[in-house]
Amino acid sequence: MFDSAVAWLSAQGRTGQWGSEPFSAIPARVERVTSWATAGGMRIAEIDGEPAGCLVLGPAMEYVTPAPEPELYVRVLVIDQRFHGRGVGSALLERARAEAVEQGVSLLRVDCYAGDDGRLVKYYESQGFTRTETFKVEEWPGQILEMRLPAGAA
Repeated sequence: MFDSAVAWLSAQGRTGQWGSEPFSAIPARVERVTSWATAGGMRIAEIDGEPAGCLVLGPAMEYVTPAPEPELYVRVLVIDQRFHGRGVGSALLERARAEAVEQGVSLLRVDCYAGDDGRLVKYYESQGFTRTETFKVEEWPGQILEMRLPAGAA
């Protein structure tokens, strides 16, 4: 999935997010994905029995200031590009919202790459998230977005 996303972004000339080298070729990235898979926060969406997308939920990323209240953080959302345009990302984000509500958490946050044409930020806004703060990890520009869930959830 990660490799297909990198190939898709590279084909569009959008290498600022994850570069152009496949995830599977970078040992540190393979280790990171493996740790997400074994930590219990990874959710996989399937279409016709094929893995179509991946969501990782947990605490805020290390480079992000934690929220001053309980939150659920979308650490990763990636779609196998064979399934692009089939609602996989939306379904996985709905799963994140449902899990936050089940946990009694009223704040769902995510961060994403904010460079190039800003399409990723706009995607999260189309899913109901609101921009909060920007940040940089070295030269990588990021945007934090949040979604407030019903008050009865907390």
